Amino acid sequence: MCAEMLSQKVRECGIGYGMNIYSGPELFSIITGVAPENFPQDVEEIFANPMSINGIGRKLAMKIHAVKELAKRTYQKPNTEIKIVNGPEDAAHFAMPYFKGETVEHFAVMLLNTKNHIIGFRDVSVGSLSASIVHPREVFRIAVVDATAAIILVHNHPSGDPTPSKEDVGITEHLVKCGKTMDIPVLDHIVIGDGRFISMKEKGLGGF
Repeated sequence: MCAEMLSQKVRECGIGYGMNIYSGPELFSIITGVAPENFPQDVEEIFANPMSINGIGRKLAMKIHAVKELAKRTYQKPNTEIKIVNGPEDAAHFAMPYFKGETVEHFAVMLLNTKNHIIGFRDVSVGSLSASIVHPREVFRIAVVDATAAIILVHNHPSGDPTPSKEDVGITEHLVKCGKTMDIPVLDHIVIGDGRFISMKEKGLGGF
């Protein structure tokens, strides 16, 4: 479909019938002005490397990344219906919406008061877990600033399999030790997969 035909479709159909009439490539064409045939059908492929698409430069790539971030902020919010953590299920179900659709690992900290009410949920790092990017200084700085009584570590596995890796176990053991020193106990480490989760404490992993 040429740009002129797409423009006509937008004028004649978009307002009256809703944006769900458009394919993924057509929606990206509306956003960028680039012909829809330049876009692959896989939306994740577009978000992953927009500048590989013919006609997309740095400025248009920024628009595409901005759209993704807006969608994330709109739909990937923690489940605020859960106010208190009585067990790993509560922590996991609170956090799962946040990680929905993520293609990279995010490491976050759930902040609790003395009665295990959730008082915050903060992203600490993005990328594959390693000691270099999940540093105790960053984790416990957040906890201290928010006057936190205890924390729960949470991160996702984009593969969908929540089985903890050796790196997950090692980092958890280190943070649990630091928590004891700081008198801010780490209560659990929840690994989120595709609609599934694993509590490392329940599995006897991580030095709890």
